[in-house]
Amino acid sequence: MSQDAQAMLAKPGPDLVYREALDAGNFQIQQCGGCNQHIFFPRMVCPKCGSNELAWVKPSGLGSVYSTTVVRRKPERGGDINVAMIELDEGPRMMSRVDGVPPTEVKIGMRVTLKLIDQGEGKLVVFEAAEGGAA
Repeated sequence: MSQDAQAMLAKPGPDLVYREALDAGNFQIQQCGGCNQHIFFPRMVCPKCGSNELAWVKPSGLGSVYSTTVVRRKPERGGDINVAMIELDEGPRMMSRVDGVPPTEVKIGMRVTLKLIDQGEGKLVVFEAAEGGAA
């Protein structure tokens, strides 16, 4: 086994690094040293250029709703919720939800800001409408 392969196996995987930082209250994404692309979900190599020079960076926490849907649930099961694809200002997209807005009022293009909430099993990334967040 090459020294590079041994070094990669000795380091914790990107999912573990991401989860540990998130649980400590730090949302981070990766940025490629080869092409400068921001990346989410955590990976071992850049999907754009193939470089393994990925650094963890703190994003702005701002983004826009790229797509959204309403999941219908009975009131006794918590009522309707939204599921949204959020495009971070840095470029990557991630699945989440927008809190503080009725599910049917979440609109494509709506500006949002990141919020970490504690779900008991660790932190979860959700979003809220940004001030002046209309689409």
